[in-house]
Amino acid sequence: MSQNMIKVTYRLETAGEIEPLAAKIASDQSTGTFTELPNETAEVQARCAARVVEISHLDAVDTSSFPDPEGVGRYRRADVTIAYPMDAVGTDVAALMTITVGGVFAVRGLTGVRVRDIDLPPEWACHPGPQFGITGSRHLMGVDQGPMIASIIKPSLGLLPEETAAVVKTLCEAGVDFIKDDEKLMSPAYSPLEERVKAIMPVIDSHQQKTGKKVMYAFGISSADPDTMMRNHDIVASYGGNAAVVNINSVGYGGMAFLRKRSQLCLHAHRNGWDILTRHPGLGLDFAAYQKIWRLLGVDQFQINGIAAKYWEPDESFVQSFEDVMTPIFSEDDRPLPVVCSGQWGGQAVETYRRTGQTLDLMYLGGGGIHGHPMGIAAGVRAVRQAWDCAAAGSELEDYAIDHPELAASLAKWG
Repeated sequence: MSQNMIKVTYRLETAGEIEPLAAKIASDQSTGTFTELPNETAEVQARCAARVVEISHLDAVDTSSFPDPEGVGRYRRADVTIAYPMDAVGTDVAALMTITVGGVFAVRGLTGVRVRDIDLPPEWACHPGPQFGITGSRHLMGVDQGPMIASIIKPSLGLLPEETAAVVKTLCEAGVDFIKDDEKLMSPAYSPLEERVKAIMPVIDSHQQKTGKKVMYAFGISSADPDTMMRNHDIVASYGGNAAVVNINSVGYGGMAFLRKRSQLCLHAHRNGWDILTRHPGLGLDFAAYQKIWRLLGVDQFQINGIAAKYWEPDESFVQSFEDVMTPIFSEDDRPLPVVCSGQWGGQAVETYRRTGQTLDLMYLGGGGIHGHPMGIAAGVRAVRQAWDCAAAGSELEDYAIDHPELAASLAKWG
């Protein structure tokens, strides 16, 4: 029997008292129920009962996170850590999510609940983790140092396979390291996956023959049917592709596990749908908890938005997400490559560099910020590289732009 515990930290909110509510959650999510049970012996509890190990009280609030029909606030809040015995949960993701997450949100008396973090014991290192991660991604792209500069096919939807291949050719010649299908592009009628692969891979191969560099292209292979997704994987691999976009929330834990066990491709995770789980501050999951499971299941590259993103997420959330994915769970090898994205055009490079520990172990992904450059796509790529050269040199963008017209044009348009 394992003596190790899985520790989950929740932010609880209630009009009642925190301590009995926390104890109820620990009981309900392990051996107990709404009444005493004759078979819930001390031996059973010792083997499988969860227990509250820490409570950190926070300031109370006047308004509840969930609608409260009784409206009896103020509402007490606390970060509560509950420990679950490994023998009761094991190392299965479905068991973990059912026992430590799923049922907690149904507990009566809560006016807010959020999973802040999950601390997993060494037994959980049994999961495969990234196949390529940071080091493997660098190797596949041929980028030994510096940020990996990437772009997305734009328009996101609507291009025919041969039209997509023309955009790929332009991006390869412009000097990108990585190109990806938009997450919304999988295998639509106007651009079936195999037809798209057939059109794009000769362009990738031709560029490699001319320059020695194989640009990584990530094809959208996601499907709710694992067999279909695996067939899509095999199509990409058979034509010499080395990467795939996986919409992780759409394919689910089981789909990701199925794919990773068989995959030859570098798996680029798009987290669309995560906002449903996290956007309300009193409900859902922090990214710290969410991302650990996907990393253990095999994500190689993880999109995490960026500074001044085009979406709702504030800069502080991005910075914390970057730190989360760069923090080992069990070893340095379980870190995915962080992908900085969402409305990036180079103007955010200096602040990104300064706020993420001055690391260049990242992919910097620009869509409109490259395709929409006033001097053209190639200039858009050069402008992004110039911005990162500026960041690494410790300079300011305005000063660096004096001698770099592409960066100057970016600043004039978007700065």
